[in-house]
Amino acid sequence: KPSAGAPRSPAAPTSPVQGLAQHQPCAGTFPAVTLMAQPCPVPDSPSWQDTAPGPQTHPRDKWSKKMDFLLSVIGFAVDLGNVWRFPYICYQNGGGAFLIPYTLMAVFGGVPLFYMELALGQFHRMGAIPIWKHICPIFKGIGFSICIIGLYVSFYYNTIIAWALYYLCSSFSGSLPWASCDNPWNTPDCTNYFGRSNVTWTNFSRSPAEEFYTRKVLEVQKSGGLDDVGGIRWQLLLCLFLIFTIVYFSLWKGVKTSGKVVWVTATLPYAVLLILLVRGATLPGAWRGVLFYLRPDWGKLLSTAVWVDAAAQIFFSLGPGFGVLLALSSYNPFHNNCYRDALVTSAVNCLTSFLSGFVIFTVLGYMAEMRDVEVEDVARDKGPSLLFITYPEAIANMVGSTFFAIIFFLMMITLGLDSTFGGLEAVITAVMDEYPQVLAGRRELFVLGLITVCFLGSLSTLTYGGAYVVKLLEEFGAGCSILAVVLLETIAVSWFYGIQRFSHDVKAMLGFTPGVFWKVCWVAISPALLAFIVISSLLDQPPLTLFNYQYPEWSISVGYLIVASSFICIPLYMVYKLVWTPGSLKQRLSVCLWPERATRAPQAEAVPMSPVL
Repeated sequence: KPSAGAPRSPAAPTSPVQGLAQHQPCAGTFPAVTLMAQPCPVPDSPSWQDTAPGPQTHPRDKWSKKMDFLLSVIGFAVDLGNVWRFPYICYQNGGGAFLIPYTLMAVFGGVPLFYMELALGQFHRMGAIPIWKHICPIFKGIGFSICIIGLYVSFYYNTIIAWALYYLCSSFSGSLPWASCDNPWNTPDCTNYFGRSNVTWTNFSRSPAEEFYTRKVLEVQKSGGLDDVGGIRWQLLLCLFLIFTIVYFSLWKGVKTSGKVVWVTATLPYAVLLILLVRGATLPGAWRGVLFYLRPDWGKLLSTAVWVDAAAQIFFSLGPGFGVLLALSSYNPFHNNCYRDALVTSAVNCLTSFLSGFVIFTVLGYMAEMRDVEVEDVARDKGPSLLFITYPEAIANMVGSTFFAIIFFLMMITLGLDSTFGGLEAVITAVMDEYPQVLAGRRELFVLGLITVCFLGSLSTLTYGGAYVVKLLEEFGAGCSILAVVLLETIAVSWFYGIQRFSHDVKAMLGFTPGVFWKVCWVAISPALLAFIVISSLLDQPPLTLFNYQYPEWSISVGYLIVASSFICIPLYMVYKLVWTPGSLKQRLSVCLWPERATRAPQAEAVPMSPVL
């Protein structure tokens, strides 16, 4: 807000909204309280551009360049899931036919919510916790849920990056250690069929790459499962410490440092993907993999599971609901064209997923040719196993294997780091904006404390049975809970804050009102899709297994507790807000459902404050 007695700019208003803001007092938002009339801040004024609304008085960071922001958003959206999850889901759900539900879900679900979060963060200039004071205060628990989910993700996601770092260090050798069965960790079941004839592949056969991953990197043979995870692998501990050190020095100064780091971490993966695509296309049998990847199976479109997978893939890929888009866009100039940003970054993300499919399946076709089996027999692995077993196995038998192994795992590390930057920045921005009096000027110490908590929380994933913990956190840490959070966020903005009021906010920033298509998606289509996914996921819970290990029943119960521990923040805060707000029930509901006060220029253009459309 403008400082007391600050002279106003003599410049003429550039829009009707700004003109009204310069001459009309701010309207009170409480039904029974009349606030003292005071000038509204003007978006073009220096005080608006340099400080966030609300109690924060310290200058707010801004992106040094527009490309810093775009690369940060692209880096967050394009992660390891684009490389391992999309190709597997695509071939499993009808190949080329899957692109139809995927595109429809992106157009009517993922992109509208992506656009909504960018606009919310840019307009209110706050993180995921305090922003709800200006939208619908009773839903503030959504911000706390987002932060808890972000912590759960950091507990296992960075461990996967540490695995990639271990592989990268192991790649600096004349012969890759997962290229043969002549190593101390190999068993009699180890079968190397590359370059050999009369080799029989059975259900008990294990490739050198699989045994390197399970018996050397993870050493799962020393664990009895979740009941007996064993000790900590000190090599992985060292790798994870190095990863968190990189993360800390990328985030400790804010977006001015992370915005520079993403110029490397967000662009390098595309160069590597193109190199791997060209190399994969020249391998024998590559065409078999491409045909298997894109061969349409139109009958699968009649299955509800295909549409659920398409919707889940696009929501998890674009990442609305994690608070990252709110945080990153909150450092933008007020009049930045977030509409164009949403379309560009969403398109880049989807095209990257499609490109990754070619990179993966050209190699899977090559492996099928070498094993003399069908492509589907070598494409059964999904998740980290695809990146740590299947693809490295093919790389080990290429000409120039060391070079391709180094750039492949370097790409994995950079893909993971980008998403870690975004996820932790969401937590940092949310907490610092919520407690500015305590944390202002202490960002370095706060980030150090947060990184320490994440590192300590990751220790269980570094044990001999750490892979089982990673799988549990991956399934329950950010599964249905994040989808439910996005659903409530969409309902709160569209139905309680009001779609007309939100449209006025967008118009104040961009100069035009969102079209009917966007409004219909925000109000009805996107919430319906999210509710469809959440219900379908709850009704269909396949058994949890990893490396032929069946998860015990008690571990599934622990998983549900993890889900509840983050989502419970929402109803608990609702009860807290209603109980501690003074007044009658009607007055309490008014205070809890309406924004606390008008601190933004667009409030000058009167919009009815009502918890309805």
